[in-house]
Amino acid sequence: MIFIKYILIFFVFLIFLAIGNIYSKKYTSRVIELEKMNNMLNIFKAKIKFTCSTIEEIFTQIYEDNKDNIGAIFKKANTYMQDENSKDAWEKAIEESELTTSYNKEDIRVIKTLGKMLGNTDVEGQVSQIELTQNMLTEQINQAQEERKKNSKLYRTLGLASGLTIAIILM
Repeated sequence: MIFIKYILIFFVFLIFLAIGNIYSKKYTSRVIELEKMNNMLNIFKAKIKFTCSTIEEIFTQIYEDNKDNIGAIFKKANTYMQDENSKDAWEKAIEESELTTSYNKEDIRVIKTLGKMLGNTDVEGQVSQIELTQNMLTEQINQAQEERKKNSKLYRTLGLASGLTIAIILM
């Protein structure tokens, strides 16, 4: 009977440890996803500058190269562009991605700024809007890296300490 008690206490400890690691990984995921979005915007900027492809074609190519939750934003935007203008389609795709990504409200706001001139201006106007979005995104990446350094270790340690505390109390 005591053997079962210790096994259950060990599992409680592991659960708290896992919870701490899950919260810790959110900060790492945010940095990775912001960097990935920045890279995709680089690709988008290059394709607008040097190819004669439409926004829809470029978004499809970006999704084909990156079939993950960040690439899915471009696919959703492309799908919505069939019925709506580019700005509304982009914003709708970003809002829907809020649940599947680790972006916070400020990240979403920054990424939405890309849609302001999307499809409404000439190539140079769109390129300058992409560059503006990339500059703001770089600031968000730096902020996310600082938060990751500060909070990632905190949550792992908090999960470990909570698990040990509960395990000791249950003994």
